Amino acid sequence: MKIFRIFLFMLIIVVFSSCSTNKNAIVAHRGAWKTNNLPENSIAALRHAIDLKLPGSEFDVWRTADDSLVINHDAHYNKLIIEETKYADLSKFTLFNGEKLPTLREYILEGKKNNKYTTLVCEIKPSEISKERGKMTALKVFETVKKFNAEKMISYISFDYEILKQIREIDSKTSLQYLEGNKSPLEIKKDKITGVDYHYSVFKKHPEWIKEAKDNKITLNIWTVNDADVMDWIIDNKFDYITTNEPELLNQRIKNSF
Repeated sequence: MKIFRIFLFMLIIVVFSSCSTNKNAIVAHRGAWKTNNLPENSIAALRHAIDLKLPGSEFDVWRTADDSLVINHDAHYNKLIIEETKYADLSKFTLFNGEKLPTLREYILEGKKNNKYTTLVCEIKPSEISKERGKMTALKVFETVKKFNAEKMISYISFDYEILKQIREIDSKTSLQYLEGNKSPLEIKKDKITGVDYHYSVFKKHPEWIKEAKDNKITLNIWTVNDADVMDWIIDNKFDYITTNEPELLNQRIKNSF
C-alpha cells in the first residue's frame, strides 16, 4: 500500500507538470507596468516582470537616425520621429517616472540581472522608411544581443516577415514568431519561423490553426489578452504563451483553471 501511494503521488506530479510546463506561460506586454503605474517599455516595467518571475516580458525596438537601438512602442517619441532623430535629441525627454529613454543595451543588461525565469521577447518594429532599413535594424539588434551573450534569453517577434527571415539567415535556431496573422502555421514552417503570435481574433476566425500549430510543433503565442473571458478560452486551448497587459489577473485565471 505504501509503495502504491508513492507511485500515485509521483504520477500526479508528472501529470501536473506535463499540463503546466510551457503551456499558458504569461508574457507581460511592454513589461509589467499597469498595476504599479509604470511607463510601458521602461526598465522599471521590465524589472517588475522579472521580479514576478513571469516567463516572458515583451518590448519594442526602433533604430534612430544615428543607429542607436531604443525601446519604445510608437514610431514617435515626444512628437519626434524616432527613425529621423538622433538619440541625443530623444534622450532629452524622460519617461514619466524619471527614466531616460532606454536603449537595447541597457534593457539587455537589466534583463540579465537576477533573472532565472523571464525571456525577453524582442519586437523589432517594421521600418517606416524602407524594408531594407528594417532588415538592417534586425541585423543590428541581433549583433547587440550577441555582443552581450544574451542569445539564450531572447525571443524575436515582428509584424515584418522579412525581418524574421533576415534573422533566420544568420541564426538557424533562435526563436522567431510572426505577428501579422495573415499566414497559417504551415506557411511559416516552410520558412523555418518557429512560432505564430497573433491577435486572439485571428485564432477565433481560424480555430483550425491552433491544432495545425500543435500538430506541426509551431509555438503558439497570442496577444493582447486582457479580458477574463478571453483568457479562459485561451487557457482551455492550452496556448504556449499568452501576452497580456494584466499578468496578475491572468496568473489568477490560470490558477483557477486547475
